[in-house]
Amino acid sequence: MKFIKQFSIIILISLAGEILKYLIPLPIPASIYGLVLMLAGLSLKLIPLDSVREASLFLIDIMPLMFIPAGVGLLTSWGQLKPILFPVAVITVVSTIVVLGVTGRVTQFVIRLDKKKKGGSS
Repeated sequence: MKFIKQFSIIILISLAGEILKYLIPLPIPASIYGLVLMLAGLSLKLIPLDSVREASLFLIDIMPLMFIPAGVGLLTSWGQLKPILFPVAVITVVSTIVVLGVTGRVTQFVIRLDKKKKGGSS
């Protein structure tokens, strides 16, 4: 019963994201709206973390399975992808390196900020 309640909360947040996508005419996917709503709810403690913890851990555990349909989609559209394979590969590699670099820098910044905060408050 706990899982049903937790999945219901996650699904309701996703539904709210779909509604926002319908109401706000921006080119932002509904899932992003839902993630922002979930982050805001958890950050503001409107949604207690324990009320979605087990269901979210389950979803993280099965996340690799969610990439299978995307992979199959790439295989079925191989004829269209083949002529532009090199540019797509270059874009993928470059964007991956940029994302890794930016993520690393932001993480270092947050760690340093946290160390300053803990060191200064002692």
